[in-house]
Order: sequence, then C-alpha cells, then structure tokens
Amino acid sequence: MSRSSTRRDFLRDLGLSAAVAPFVANLPSLAFANQTRRKQRLVVLFSPNGIVPKTFWPDEQGADFTLKESLQPLEPFKNRTLILNGVCDRVRGDGDSHMRGIGCLLTGAELFPGNVQGGSDTPAGWASGISIDQEIRNFLQRDEATRTRFGSLEFGVLVPERADTWTRMVYSGANRPIAPIDDPYQMFQRLYGQVKNRELLVSVLDDVRDELTRIGENISVEDRRLLDEHATFVREMEKELRESQDVGHAVPELEKGIKTQNENLPKISRMQIDLMVNSFAADFTRVATLQYTNSVGQAKMKWLGVEEGHHDLSHEPDSNDEAQAKLTKINHWFCGELAYLCEKLAATPEPGGTGSLLDNTTIVWTNELGQGNSHTLDNIPFVLVGNGLDFQMGRSLKFPRVPHNRLLMSIARSFGHNLTKFGNPDFCGDGALELG
Repeated sequence: MSRSSTRRDFLRDLGLSAAVAPFVANLPSLAFANQTRRKQRLVVLFSPNGIVPKTFWPDEQGADFTLKESLQPLEPFKNRTLILNGVCDRVRGDGDSHMRGIGCLLTGAELFPGNVQGGSDTPAGWASGISIDQEIRNFLQRDEATRTRFGSLEFGVLVPERADTWTRMVYSGANRPIAPIDDPYQMFQRLYGQVKNRELLVSVLDDVRDELTRIGENISVEDRRLLDEHATFVREMEKELRESQDVGHAVPELEKGIKTQNENLPKISRMQIDLMVNSFAADFTRVATLQYTNSVGQAKMKWLGVEEGHHDLSHEPDSNDEAQAKLTKINHWFCGELAYLCEKLAATPEPGGTGSLLDNTTIVWTNELGQGNSHTLDNIPFVLVGNGLDFQMGRSLKFPRVPHNRLLMSIARSFGHNLTKFGNPDFCGDGALELG
C-alpha cells in the first residue's frame, strides 16, 4: 500500500512558504489532505488453552464453508471472516508450550533464558523481540496523519496481577512486556479522566461567575470595571474548556461496583469492549489488544454450567466427550464476545467518513495453543473478522504448516509497513502470506 501525503506535504507541494502554511493548515477546504488515507485499525483478541479441532475448523476450504459450533456466533459476519488453519508457531527454545505460546505469539521470537519454570521444560524469561501490535503502533505514530493520542491500548479481562511469561503477550521491545489494564474503571480513567477533570473545573468556573455577578451589584464603577475583566477571563476559560472536552462522542457510563473477580468475567468483558469501541470512535488509538485471563488461564465459567477450571479441563483427553463439549461451550462463548465486538463496531459510524468502524477494523482472534491436551503449537487458531486490512475475507483457508511469522508480516504490510522479516528471520524466508 502506498503511503499518502500528510497535510504538511500537501501544503509544501502547493508551494506555500513556511510562514504562510500555519495560517492555512487548518482551513476546512483543505481538510481532505489528511483524509486520503483511511483509518485502519487492528485488534488482537486472545483466549487461552487451545481449541477443540473437530468443533472449530470448517471441513471446507474457500468461500463455501460452514461455521461449526465453536464459531457459529460469527454467522452474521461470515462474509467478513477469514479462517486460517495450518498457521503454526515454529519458534522453539526455552520455556514450556504455554509460555512460548503466549510469549512468541505476537513477537515471533524466542524467549530469553530466565527463571520462570514451566513443568519439566527449561526455565525461561521474557520474549526477545517487539510484538507485532507495537511494531505497527510505532509505525503509525511516526506519521502525523496516523498518530493518535495513545498509540495503542492494552485491555485485559481477569489477567492475574503477577507478572511472568504466562501473563504477557504484548512487548514494546526485547525484555519489555506491557501489562494489560484489566480494570475497566482504571481504563476509563485513562481514557476520560482528563475530560471529567475539565467538567469539574467548568462547574467551578460556573460558581465563580455567579459569585462575580453578585459582587458586581455592590461595588463602585471602577471596581466593577476590574471585575468585568475577571469575568471576561472566566468566560474565555470556560469556553476553551467546554470546547476541549468534546471527544466526538458521548462519554460512556460504566455500571458501578463491578469487582474484577471470576463471576463478573462476562460483565467486565462487555465493559472493556464498549470502552474499546469508544476509543476507536474518538480516534484515541488504532491499535488495541484484548487479553482474556492468561496462558494456563483457570477461569471457571459457571454461567455456562462449567464448574471446572478452563486449563484443567483442556488437559482431558479427546475421548472425554463431556470435557470436549464443555471446551466447545467455552470457545463458543469467547466467539460470542468477538461477535459482540463486531456488532458494536458495525453499528458505529466511521467518524468523518463513510461506512462503519468495522469497515476499517480487523480483529485477529488467536490462542497460545492449537490444542490444550497435546500442548501443540501447530494449527494455532487465527480467525480474522472485519475489513480493516487488504485481505480477501469470507474464506476458510488451509496452509501446509506455515510459520506464523509470515502472517504477522502480512498484517504489518497491510498497514503499509513493508516488513521483510519479523521475529526470528529463519521463519520469514518465504515472505508474507498472500491473503489478498
């Protein structure tokens, strides 16, 4: 994808001098100069412990495929869905499969040696490279036309407080994990705290203005002139604050008192998704991640009639039909949350453009394992939904055990970031996957 000119480039091409350009840079008639490049967005959604292959992967390839039970919530978005089977995490080295599964998932790079012990495997530390979401974030932040307030946002749902290799998938660089925010109230404060503070200050200024009016009734003409100057200052400050607190959409109201505990997982999920969609509508960011629990996550999904911990259940053999049915229920639920995100994006108009947010957003739903009981890193589930990238959607594809590094490169290249390698270069030799 070719990179479009920024507003500054456009004005320079018109032959305007540096002295004149600042006065005309914000004229409405020149607004199109910053709109020649559409707002592309990426969401990476993570759920743990693998999937049940027989209830997940479509039997067919191509455009004529049937969504099985785990993926049925995506039926309304089938023509916007791309299912990739045969994409494998080929990265090896230190750490057990769960650790490498989440730590190498978005980095495509080995884990450093460390002291985190996983089963009988070699202990390991943090990942040795940047994750693809942060690579894209940095790429977008270098251009004023695509730069946003936050660059990226990392959402979590019941991610453990401890910081170790099993709990982190996002890395700003080698040995630099980024913790997701799994408290929606904390995320709200990050997104809208300054707005709320400005609202409070405006309220205070309202009181000051009323006080000045009352005082003005009982003072001399000269004092009233001075008081009028103060009142003018207050009015101008109030006007500036009211204009600056316009984020382009209604600030969401969160249900109060929801604690970050297992039984509230469904509510926290929806609260975080709603905040993410609002952040896109305000153009606070164009890159986001949503991490459900962690690798080896032990959520107990009692609202589905599942009493066992998710990880324990994932270790049951394929012959345990009851366990397979429960695991299918769990992945169906995760898929339902993905579908809810799609619904919210599809229902939200693209600010300043045409269509919806989903027209310019792609969600990548993935996992640290292909299957829980075998701990395989082959056939990692990658399900993409939305039209934010230059991929041909509405298909189910099967690849011959291709390294997932090639998919990460494809995602970056769809943003115009033409990477020739990412993560371990040994798995990048055949180039980005052709998904257009």
